[in-house]
Amino acid sequence: MLRIAVPNKGSLSETAVQMLFEAGYATRRDSRELTVSDPRNGVEFFYLRPRDIATYVGSGALDVGITGRDLLLDSGSVAAEVAPLDFGDSTFRFAGPAGEFADLADLDGKRVATSYVGLVGDFLTRHGVSADLVKLDGAVESAVRLGVADAVADVVSTGGTLRAQGLEIFGPVILQSTAVLIAGNPEISGLDTLQRRLQGVLVARQYVLIDYDLPADLVEEAVLITPGFESPTVSPLRDGNWVAVRAMVRRSETNQLMDALYSLGARAILVSSIHAARI
Repeated sequence: MLRIAVPNKGSLSETAVQMLFEAGYATRRDSRELTVSDPRNGVEFFYLRPRDIATYVGSGALDVGITGRDLLLDSGSVAAEVAPLDFGDSTFRFAGPAGEFADLADLDGKRVATSYVGLVGDFLTRHGVSADLVKLDGAVESAVRLGVADAVADVVSTGGTLRAQGLEIFGPVILQSTAVLIAGNPEISGLDTLQRRLQGVLVARQYVLIDYDLPADLVEEAVLITPGFESPTVSPLRDGNWVAVRAMVRRSETNQLMDALYSLGARAILVSSIHAARI
């Protein structure tokens, strides 16, 4: 069976488990369960610390896993990213005392506190900057105020937490991270099925079906509004002057498209959720 590593806790865990459930896989019912076997789908799940998943997959102990791109790169594992999974987004930046740092070169010879020594170290090396990295397992925002470091490298959302500690963001983005599917051997049997299923979940979340009736002579204009994923379905109605159209559209654009179709002359405009997909 395909052995899959899944985050057991943290920001990635809940969404990863929900995606697997929506993809038709068995998931654990008790947070204390460490493994779940799903023989019907030919897989077995192992619930592990997110930071350890890349190591297990890279070593060959497990076949594939779901983890953060940041954790994969920080681990130094030989596991490879197979596909992004569109959740758990985060941005890594440098920050230091206001006015003390202007660009990356200012970090040369300084102490930088981070929970991602491998990731940040590789970034600095690629840019020719030599800094002393201070590894901290928890929040790093207080490192400068407490004298442990001169600057920090951490996940940034709004920057409010950093500003509260008297820090400001500077320099280039270190990494735009997201949850990813990883594998030690991208050719391993069963990975393609898992990837298609997860992709189907993403499509079902991002798209809906829109159906509407329309005067036949307006089809070409309507198709410009709803071109569909590949091409819309156009079906004749009992009234030969009208047709029924069905197309996939982005969920986020639904109401604007309905307004445009109604203004064009479409009627009976209905939107339906997609529960599963294979594209």
